[in-house]
Amino acid sequence: MTKDWSGNGKSTFITIGASNHTDKEREEHDFYATSPVAIDRLVRNFELPKKIWECACGTGCLSERLVEFGHDVVSTDLIDRGYGDVQDFFKADTMPDGCECILTNPPYKYALEFVQHSLDLLPDGGLCVMFLKTTFLEGQKRYERLYKNTPPKYVLQFSKRVLCAKNGKFAAMRNGGGSAVSYAWFVWKKGYNGETTIKWI
Repeated sequence: MTKDWSGNGKSTFITIGASNHTDKEREEHDFYATSPVAIDRLVRNFELPKKIWECACGTGCLSERLVEFGHDVVSTDLIDRGYGDVQDFFKADTMPDGCECILTNPPYKYALEFVQHSLDLLPDGGLCVMFLKTTFLEGQKRYERLYKNTPPKYVLQFSKRVLCAKNGKFAAMRNGGGSAVSYAWFVWKKGYNGETTIKWI
């Protein structure tokens, strides 16, 4: 028997959150703000350099938390959202002075390109730290273009879900039932091509 199931508001919100979204559903520039809790769990389990470039800073959710933890943060974004400087990351050809770490939650549709461009810009031993869906681990294209020769040194998998909210609307996300999407911090060290260590945080 075929069921005509429409669910309730909560289930609809979670389903949308778990999908890759249609072009109509997604924010125009793929802006999904990350809960600062993601930084809290990262710094408790991984030592970050003092100076960090947040190259898709949005409204500063991650940058501000990093500053609170004592980091010197260079914040830029393609779109002026009232925080940081306006810069197209893909047009950058140098790192900020004294910076050997790029950390961000990149627009997911360009995540592979963000990682690749970060690794191009970073000096040997520099860190590329990306907040990504756990499903970023899969896919033949990513394997051939990225993982085959430049695997991450660490995948720091969240044991509890972290919110990513469209246009930074965290209250609406919580009221809608939270998120069904699994995320992790992926950490590349330029020049490293050994085995990937997975750790739960």
